[in-house]
Formats: sequence, C-alpha cells, structure tokens
Amino acid sequence: MTKVVCPGSFDPVTNGHVDIVERAARLFDEVVVAVGVNESKKRLFSLQERIDMLRRATEHLPNVSVASFQGLLVDFCAEHGIAAIAKGLRAVSDFDYELQMAQMNGNLTDVDTLFIPTSPEYSFLASSLVKEVARGGGDVSGLVPDFVLEQMKDAFTR
Repeated sequence: MTKVVCPGSFDPVTNGHVDIVERAARLFDEVVVAVGVNESKKRLFSLQERIDMLRRATEHLPNVSVASFQGLLVDFCAEHGIAAIAKGLRAVSDFDYELQMAQMNGNLTDVDTLFIPTSPEYSFLASSLVKEVARGGGDVSGLVPDFVLEQMKDAFTR
C-alpha cells in the first residue's frame, strides 16, 4: 500500500489545496493531509479549525485522512509509515524552495518528494493572499470551499 503525505498550514484550505489532494488521492492508495503546528506563527484559524475544515473539504475522498504534526515532517512520515511527500507547485519560485526542502528531507531520510504542478486556474492562489483579499472586503468565493468562505467571514468579525 502506497502512502503519501500532503503537508501544509492550510490557513485556510483553498480550492488549490483540495485540487492537489484530489489528484494525489487518484495516484496513491492513501493520502494523509498533515497540518503543521507552528506556535510562533499567528494564524487566522486554530489548529482544530483547520483540521475540521480539511476533513470537511476532503470528506468525498475515502482514501484521505487528516492529521497534525509538530517538528520535522520526515519524523511524522517515519512514525506513520509514509514513503513520500506530495507538494503542489505554483511557480518556479515555489520550485526553488521546495527543491531545497526535498533535498534536505532526502538527506535526512529515505522519504521522496513528488511535485504536482498546480492546475492553471489555481496557479496564483495562496492562503495568505486569500486572507489579505478577504480581510480587505474582496470577493474570494470560488477560491475556497463555500463553508470556508463563511468561516472566514465569521473570523474577520470576531
């Protein structure tokens, strides 16, 4: 059974994230969406809210589960018997960073990194950009699942 992890902060989950997870779910027997915990970063959504959003966004995919991790992703992979990391790439700038990360991870363990090019309609999409536009009152419908849009509106009015 081939198991892969799709890691990220997912603050919030976007339709671009869902697209990458769906495509990984077609390629692998099992996909674990791993939400990174970094206490030093200020997030719009709590860890539990991000996990709940991801579970809801991927509930139509029977071979996808959601978990959280702290520390090194390769340690999470070793603990869960995961052989590969699947990462979405939007642009060449993503590749520069992700290649270095993949090479470091490969140096630490035998976990491979696979790159999935982002679908063209999501090539500009980033969680930070979605939050910035939404915070400014811009329309981000179509960029995030509908229920995430509602949760973002609620979060900005807290």
